[in-house]
Amino acid sequence: MLFFSVSCTLHAQSSYLDSLLKELPKPHHDTVKCEILSLLIESEYNENIWPVYNDSLKKLTEKLIKRDKNSNRELFLFQKYYADALNNIGFLANRHGDIPKALEYFHKALKTQENNGDRKGSANSINNIASVYQSKGNVNKALEYYTKSLRIREEVADKKGIAITLSNIADIFSNQGNIPKALEYYNQCLKLQEEVGDKEGLAVSYINSGVIYKGQGEITKALEYYNKALALQKEIGDKKGIAVSYNNIGTLYKNKSENLKALEFFEMALKAMEAVDEKKGIASTLNNIGSVYFDLKDYSKATEYKTLSLKLREEIKDKKGTAIALLGLGTIHEAQNNHSKALPLLNRSMELSKELGFPENIKNVALALSKHYKASSDPKKALENYELFILMRDSLSNEQNRKASIRSQLKYEYEKQAAADSVAHAKDSEIKNAELAKQKAEIKAKKNQQYALFGGLGLVCLFGVFMFNRYKITQKQKEIIEGQKEIVEEQKQLVEEKQKEILDSIHYAKRIQLAQIPNEKQVEKMIAKLKR
Repeated sequence: MLFFSVSCTLHAQSSYLDSLLKELPKPHHDTVKCEILSLLIESEYNENIWPVYNDSLKKLTEKLIKRDKNSNRELFLFQKYYADALNNIGFLANRHGDIPKALEYFHKALKTQENNGDRKGSANSINNIASVYQSKGNVNKALEYYTKSLRIREEVADKKGIAITLSNIADIFSNQGNIPKALEYYNQCLKLQEEVGDKEGLAVSYINSGVIYKGQGEITKALEYYNKALALQKEIGDKKGIAVSYNNIGTLYKNKSENLKALEFFEMALKAMEAVDEKKGIASTLNNIGSVYFDLKDYSKATEYKTLSLKLREEIKDKKGTAIALLGLGTIHEAQNNHSKALPLLNRSMELSKELGFPENIKNVALALSKHYKASSDPKKALENYELFILMRDSLSNEQNRKASIRSQLKYEYEKQAAADSVAHAKDSEIKNAELAKQKAEIKAKKNQQYALFGGLGLVCLFGVFMFNRYKITQKQKEIIEGQKEIVEEQKQLVEEKQKEILDSIHYAKRIQLAQIPNEKQVEKMIAKLKR
């Protein structure tokens, strides 16, 4: 598995890169600069370009890590990006077959991540180290590191990472011919990828499943899985993935002896592989094109393409691919009765195949050697190699593996359907519960309305009683007031009568007094008499 991947769509790739390049020279925060460089590395396929960005990221982070003013968060991010840059150097070295350098930088990255407390990053580096041992054919060491990576990824709940490691482990078991174990891991991987929506990883798992079905001779089932993968890869714009799927589909048409159709897909695959500079894929596709020309008995072109494939595979130190290319060239020479040229190529292929321990490779070379020794009148060696061929063939395609393949597929489909049924049941239950809740709410609302109505009537009755009581009290008060009014009227009349009597008495007394007092003339006469 690659350390980094591209998920941008085909039509947006160029504009996305352009926008990143425009942002790079702008005065951003240091963490943003690191992120832009990281995105440029992830988005660029050309091996003459992205390593330049990676070198810039490495130098920048080395400088930033040494600063004194970093916060804890900033220091964590700078060390994380530094480890990513180291991993990318290791990735490139591994692609070019420089195993010591790849291991050196993967271990440097791992040490940085462990010191930084980056467990997720540590799992990535351990996974990368495992992939190096796998490419070297050291299966036991590869499984040891994959298991370490898997354990850490499970601890940090990195589901996408878990799926990647499961797929890598399954790939080893598949190459060893342990189909039941391979399918067990592939199916675990598939479930996780579907759960997290990892379309790129899911496409890879479809391809891996297709490879197994192809090995079991189930071409229709293999084609179904390859087409599933291709559809997903086109959806997400995975250029490398599309190239791989074209290549895989081409091999199926070749197996069906539809050579022109196969050649069409291989040529599309080669063009796509060259566009992303995927050397291992280019070598594989060149070998496949050579195989088609071999079937068409165009030995000149077959040799040309097989030789190009061998040269490239030796350059990138791809042992498995080298063994396949050697077998192809040896087979071409055998077809042309060039037995002396064929034997050294076939023997080298067998040595590499046994070193790797992959039954598929051993089986194919053993059959070719058996034919060679039969043609060379060496029946003993011919029989030995044919027996080896039968042994490897049976280990790969025995009834147990076929049944395991069917059981695994049925189990996967059953669990998938069970999960779908569970979801459907949950949805039905949810709908029923919603309807029940709605009914309960309606009943409750009606009850509340009834309670409100009865409450309202009760209040009206209470108000009526209250108003009637107030009316009775008012009537009594009115009667009292009217009675008091009559008394007041009577008192008033009595007072008026008394007042009249008093006034009459006063007037009478005044008249008496006035009758006794002399008038003015009499007073004047009396005054006059007194003056005399």
